[in-house]
Amino acid sequence: MLKKDKLLERRQNLRNALIAAAAETVASQGLHALRARPLADSVGCAVGMIYKAFADLDELILAVNERTLDALDLVLEKAGRQRDRPAGDAIESLARLALAYLDFAAESGQRWRALFEHRMENERPAPEWYAEKRRRMFRHVEAPLKTLLPELTGARRGQLARTLFSAVHGVVVLGLEEKLGSIPLPLLRQQLKTIVQAAARGLSRER
Repeated sequence: MLKKDKLLERRQNLRNALIAAAAETVASQGLHALRARPLADSVGCAVGMIYKAFADLDELILAVNERTLDALDLVLEKAGRQRDRPAGDAIESLARLALAYLDFAAESGQRWRALFEHRMENERPAPEWYAEKRRRMFRHVEAPLKTLLPELTGARRGQLARTLFSAVHGVVVLGLEEKLGSIPLPLLRQQLKTIVQAAARGLSRER
């Protein structure tokens, strides 16, 4: 039993070391730079040991992205902490969430990009535990929407939360990637806040 515990401990330690090394590679060089042999060299193990700790590189990348999603979840939780407020406060809450997302993306850089760049091998769907992690992002948007539009069903509110998140994400991507020209971050923050507030006010008037 002690031998088995030691083996499990070593495996977990190797997993943690590989996740940390992979996260560092992604943060500094991008997801495209993550390769098995350099990763193994960085932690001092054989390449084959990676596949004893993880089923494949997809599982390792999901573990790296899980840490990023958890960090983003905390940021959004803090930004949207004031809940069950009047509609006007709900509009400001949506704006705070959008700005928090922009700031996280700007600060996290390649780690944030990896959340959207990664594709499972052979187009396999992501495992359910990971899909649930991603869905947690939307619940932060749903909370102020419930105050702003209390008549919506849970399903409709969830759909709207995803639509708003997608719109914010699009602005963030275009702004940070400079797809439409260079926009200083302070100006991008101001523009994003204006867009989200205008969209939320429009939704409120449609009630």
